[in-house]
Amino acid sequence: MANDASTVFDLVILGGGSGGYAAALRAAQLGLDVALIEKDKLGGTCLHRGCIPTKALLHAGEIADQARESAQFGVKASFEGIDIAGVHKYKDDVISGLYKGLQGLVASRKVTYVTGEGRLSSPTSVDVNGQRYTGRHVLLATGSVPKSLPGLNIDGERVISSDHALVLDRVPKSAIILGGGVIGVEFASAWKSFGSDITIIEALPHLVPVEDENSSKLLERAFRKRGINFSLGSRFSGVEYTADGVKVSLENGKTFEAELLLVAVGRGPVSQGLGYEEAGVAMDRGYVLVDEYMRTNVPTISAVGDLVPTLQLAHVGFAEGMLVAERLAGLKVVPIDYDGVPRVTYCHPEVASMGLSEAKAKELYGADKVVTLKYNLAGNGKSKILKTAGEIKLVQVRDGAVVGVHMVGDRMGEQVGEAQLIYNWEALPSEVAQLIHAHPTQNEALGEAHLALAGKPLHSHD
Repeated sequence: MANDASTVFDLVILGGGSGGYAAALRAAQLGLDVALIEKDKLGGTCLHRGCIPTKALLHAGEIADQARESAQFGVKASFEGIDIAGVHKYKDDVISGLYKGLQGLVASRKVTYVTGEGRLSSPTSVDVNGQRYTGRHVLLATGSVPKSLPGLNIDGERVISSDHALVLDRVPKSAIILGGGVIGVEFASAWKSFGSDITIIEALPHLVPVEDENSSKLLERAFRKRGINFSLGSRFSGVEYTADGVKVSLENGKTFEAELLLVAVGRGPVSQGLGYEEAGVAMDRGYVLVDEYMRTNVPTISAVGDLVPTLQLAHVGFAEGMLVAERLAGLKVVPIDYDGVPRVTYCHPEVASMGLSEAKAKELYGADKVVTLKYNLAGNGKSKILKTAGEIKLVQVRDGAVVGVHMVGDRMGEQVGEAQLIYNWEALPSEVAQLIHAHPTQNEALGEAHLALAGKPLHSHD
């Protein structure tokens, strides 16, 4: 239904990814008339080219590793190789099921769904397919795309982005991955499990550089043990084609050769040519600027998700979209504490974190006011059973709340839920220590770490 002279939607949303569809579902649930416009597929990057497909590849890699390593568990199995077509079918089946479910949800909430490339035509309207959709409010949620570096051409064959990597019709014999952040280490982990020879190039001093330094060092140690190579602290300077691949040069003079180069230097906002600046929306380096309630400087326009300079995580997009919907419906809303958002990197081993790093806590509270504790997973029965190594590190304000939880080890992403409660409810170590954690579970390691921080360690040394 396009607008006629008498029809105005309560909310017109440009972009059907995590932030856009979450806003649509919540707004419709609250009784608002919603139009949702998406040029590609409902679900956006997360469902089709991000979170879901990459985790499917990582799980396939985990199965491959388990087959190779089964003898250490007394199980006789053989690993015969990767059927990449079969891996893609598995991945695509997961996506397809979720996609159908999401389409059903949007239809059930009576959201007016429009397929087409939209453009903001005024502070209260979006044009798409030659028609104008007018709303009392407009939400911009056009997401992001893979970034590159100046002068680095992504050709889709030898130099590829994560989008290309997700549909690659073969397992590369070798790959150089430019960027040691979340995207880079996840593909490094999956491809190594598939049998590739991997080298990561990261200009900063550590892999996953936004994490607590201890987590980065633990991951680096694990990657060395897995045979994943990496070069840290030197910037990329160029790439050239060779007879059978690429040759990558660094500013320090080192060179690396491989079958292909995966450019994983982050994602940039999709905002050019969409009418944002013409409508007066304040922007910076392509990002739309918002306040803590996701409002732009234009009263009738909000923005959420990867389009704004907050954490580029699907669950952040969900929360931001819901916040906008509830604000427009007249509900009382609370700004998002971005330090209180769980973060997980799904490589092997996983890296999960909540709250402040030790360095940031010291910056905020002073070095003498910060206490840390490390609990080694070697003392955790379930982790021993799984044969995973790692640590849980707690960061506490002296005599106060736990303000950071940093975990490295297989399945640590599944423990981040309790860590989120600990941080967001400003729990004291003694309060968490009173809770009884099931034995034997990996979750028990969180309880043991807080027991130790509270001064009464059980399965750990004083």
